[in-house]
Amino acid sequence: MKTKLTLRELLAVGSMLFGLFFGAGNLIFPASMGQLAGSSVLPAAAGLLVTGVGLPLLGVAALGISRCDGLAALTRRVGPWYSLFFTCLLYLTIGPFFAIPRCATVPFEVGVAPALGGAGQWALTVFSAAFFAAVLWFSLRPGKILTWVGKVLNPIFLVCLGVLLVTALADPIGPAGAAAPQGVYAESAFVGGFLEGYNTMDALAGLAFGIVVVNVIRGLGVTEPGAVAANTVAAGCLGCGLMGLIYLAVALAGAESRAAYPAASNGGEALLTIARHYFGSFGAVILAVTVTFACLKTAVGLITSCAQTFCALFPQGPGYRAWAAGFCLFSFGAANFGLEAILACATPVLMFLYPLAITLIALSLAGPLFGEDRRVYLCVTVCTLPAAVIDLLRALPAGAADALGLGGLLDAAARWLPLCSLGLGWVCPALAGLAVGLALRAAKPR
Repeated sequence: MKTKLTLRELLAVGSMLFGLFFGAGNLIFPASMGQLAGSSVLPAAAGLLVTGVGLPLLGVAALGISRCDGLAALTRRVGPWYSLFFTCLLYLTIGPFFAIPRCATVPFEVGVAPALGGAGQWALTVFSAAFFAAVLWFSLRPGKILTWVGKVLNPIFLVCLGVLLVTALADPIGPAGAAAPQGVYAESAFVGGFLEGYNTMDALAGLAFGIVVVNVIRGLGVTEPGAVAANTVAAGCLGCGLMGLIYLAVALAGAESRAAYPAASNGGEALLTIARHYFGSFGAVILAVTVTFACLKTAVGLITSCAQTFCALFPQGPGYRAWAAGFCLFSFGAANFGLEAILACATPVLMFLYPLAITLIALSLAGPLFGEDRRVYLCVTVCTLPAAVIDLLRALPAGAADALGLGGLLDAAARWLPLCSLGLGWVCPALAGLAVGLALRAAKPR
């Protein structure tokens, strides 16, 4: 029985995982963070690496080590109804609601619109229609995902990105410490970077893509559960390690650009400024190709994962091809609202989902220490949920909380809930839930 992938197979799986992870947000958010963090770019990058690299790796490892057949099985340790709720919400968030539409709007805003001199709605509609037609073509061939993403789309993307980043780092625009940190980065650069990692959605994607990696490894002939887990972790280290190096390079390039340019309104504009600085108008072409391939391969992985998951959740419902086509159609409609609207709507949902995902990953990895006792999972989740709702409400657009009559509640939470003002109000309730769950287990073992 085969217990270990060859080096070539391991590199292909690691490349595929990197390709699935690294999409729209992985380029624009580190660039924006670098510009805003300025002289504090290194502690900010450390925070980003925790949520943007460490948590995705742990999410993939959790799926492999737990030996669960997907996220639904993993969350069933909390309860069946919670499993259905969390799994659907997570896949819709990293799927047709936010992440997949963002995959179309980012290359349009960064590459196509500037090339057309500020194109209108019609151009976004045409581009997103062509983009999702290509995504659907790849997605309807899920058995070829290792080939399409790991061996074709990802190498093209890496060559284009490498040209831009090597040039930027070899001949920096200016020193990385030329500008003072702004906003949250002036208060706590590490926490600012930590929360910026939420926007990449990679920890959520780690829980979603983990089973894709497991299935690919099984398809390569490794079937023993322990060997599958070991190879899953090894592939995760390769994919996430490469992602971390690119995060650092993009963040440094963003910080160095502040020596000559003001902070851009978003990471896409920051990348465009850097590309044009080195390559002129041709830099916009390089960036457009880079971002388009980055987003295309990620969208293919997301459509594939979402369609396979909803087929498993609703076995009496539509088949894989119908789910894939439906998700592409919905994503096409959502993309036409524009990038700014997608980002504004996504932030509150991510502030709610991330605490639940982080606690689930931590419990799954530490499960053998408390015998996978359901009471521990349940207590931690029940205590984390209200704090996650508070974080969601605090992230609503300005004035929305007051319009809903929630201003007093949020002010009280900021005063009495530790770390709430930093967006980490869930930490202490989660630890309290862990203490209660462990106490119940000690008092009455199963």
